[in-house]
Amino acid sequence: MTRRDSQGSPTDPANTEDSVQRSGTAPARYQGDYVAWTGGCLFIGSGGGAVAPHSHYAIQLVIGAPSGLQVQSGHRGPSIACHGALVPSRAVHSIDVSSCDWSAVLFIEPETQEGRALSARMGGQVEFLSEEMLAGVVPALEQAWRLTRTAEAVQGAAQALVSSLSRTIPHVPSDPRVLAAIEHLRAQDGNTLALEDVAAVVHLSPSRFRHVFVEETGMPLRTYQLWRRLLKAWEILMRGDNLASAAHAAGFADSAHLSRTCRTMFGLAPSAMQMKGPLSERMRAPSS
Repeated sequence: MTRRDSQGSPTDPANTEDSVQRSGTAPARYQGDYVAWTGGCLFIGSGGGAVAPHSHYAIQLVIGAPSGLQVQSGHRGPSIACHGALVPSRAVHSIDVSSCDWSAVLFIEPETQEGRALSARMGGQVEFLSEEMLAGVVPALEQAWRLTRTAEAVQGAAQALVSSLSRTIPHVPSDPRVLAAIEHLRAQDGNTLALEDVAAVVHLSPSRFRHVFVEETGMPLRTYQLWRRLLKAWEILMRGDNLASAAHAAGFADSAHLSRTCRTMFGLAPSAMQMKGPLSERMRAPSS
């Protein structure tokens, strides 16, 4: 039986008894990096084991390389060996990466252009991806992570992977009013602003601004601000700061609030992952 916390969310997958029971031994702690962009993010690393059945808000794309990934749809469905899988928003599923050399888990905001296209492609069902479907883009992602070792390279490779599956071209906001609003939001240092306040900054009515912002970014203002706060929290964790410091700096009430939000969006808490990938190590390296 899946253990749950006081909020009804699954406990940290890296530490659950489910992981030990499925693999027979405790898996190596998951270690890696986090990269985010508007409407999406990526966890990439090695180690980890089986994650108990759970669901979350974001669409999930999981890759296990070079092989060994197991994905289960539903609470009692069969565990399917695959190279990758697309999981719809709110769909119950579990994954096991214990036999993978490395794995990547991408989360896509369902209301973005890419998210809507992927939702239409899946039709509410988990889609299992073959090696042929991922040829080319997965090696490029690994090279960006292991060799190039920059967040920009990893982000580009991850977005190319999402684009290849969604058959969309990444959209970058270009409306000067939305760009001004985004710049204003970035200056708030983790504080969440009301739609009316942001609309006033760019001299639009709340209703008009809501429409323009969703059209340009693919998500409501509230969701966009949450993505930005989560991005800031994980970037702070990659620098080596503790969970409490990251939560405070990103505008969360405390570390428990940050953990609950991460579980809701991604199905895992920050404590399930050690930030010890090549991007994190490079970020922490002293300047020459």
